[in-house]
Amino acid sequence: MQDLIVQRPEGLYCPPGDFFIDPWRRVDRAVITHAHADHARTGHRHYLAAAPGAGLLRARLGEGIPLQPMDYGEVVTHRGVRISLHPAGHVLGSAQVRLEHQGQVWVASGDYRPTPAHGVPDRTCAPFEPVRCDTFITESTFGLPIYRWRPDHELFAELNRWWADNAAVGRASVISCYSLGKAQRLLAGVDPSIGPIVCHGSVEPLNRAYRAAGVDLPATLAAEGTHDPADLRRALVLCPGSALSSPWMRRFGDTSDAFASGWMQIRGWRRRLGHDRGFVISDHADWPGLLSAIGATGAGRVIVTHGSVPTLVRYLQEQGLRAEGFKTEYGDGADDPPAARAESAA
Repeated sequence: MQDLIVQRPEGLYCPPGDFFIDPWRRVDRAVITHAHADHARTGHRHYLAAAPGAGLLRARLGEGIPLQPMDYGEVVTHRGVRISLHPAGHVLGSAQVRLEHQGQVWVASGDYRPTPAHGVPDRTCAPFEPVRCDTFITESTFGLPIYRWRPDHELFAELNRWWADNAAVGRASVISCYSLGKAQRLLAGVDPSIGPIVCHGSVEPLNRAYRAAGVDLPATLAAEGTHDPADLRRALVLCPGSALSSPWMRRFGDTSDAFASGWMQIRGWRRRLGHDRGFVISDHADWPGLLSAIGATGAGRVIVTHGSVPTLVRYLQEQGLRAEGFKTEYGDGADDPPAARAESAA
């Protein structure tokens, strides 16, 4: 029986449906799992994506993109292939792609983050929804047993203490983070009563798209406005890593800087980057999350993409699953190793 998804130079291709999922080359028809740059690229002739993320895609790729939005769970049939999108819990509008054709069911996860057993769902996007299938295509960004995320309430309590301590002595708290997804999750989790929140110009348009989609975020300031210098000196500042060494930072005076990423689980990354603090926060599944999500699908075959592919494939094979890897061009997005993306922060 023909596979529903195969590798092509343009990306992951569905032969019976004649469309691609998150292609990295220009194609006629693309199903997009989410708006991060390594999954959503310009130039396709037709885009299909989850409706909650439509504003983000238009903000990133242009208002005029030929976009067909779909509600979660809605089904469309194209060339005999039934396509539906299901929440991935990664960022606003992130989706898993379910394909059904001639008795086969495949799910391509894109990037995802299940709600931990000890946690609460992310307020900035719909929670991950396990989807039963025969074959599951999973990411493996943090596919090593060392990656195990702390509960959000512990993480944000630590972050808020750091910000409050800095504000008390007139020192701005600067967090280097990815502009899409990570910044908004931080905004939704911090205590805005501590002080003003300032967002870099790359973050603010995405905040607007989240708010337009109904996500409640605290008020934020653009750094370029006219502000009381005392307010800036006790502010929480969210910006991409490229801003840290730019003249943009001078307005804040004395600062303490932090890096927010799942990679901060590794102490070596913290030392190498030279930040004052590292906060372990990721919008991807950790090792237990990957295993629980894979198990919940009931899939007998698992295809692993970008990340720790050999480790996860070997582990799944040892558990009796048919597992293999796909080579893709994903990974220059929200949670790449810091050395690979000095211009932004995962």
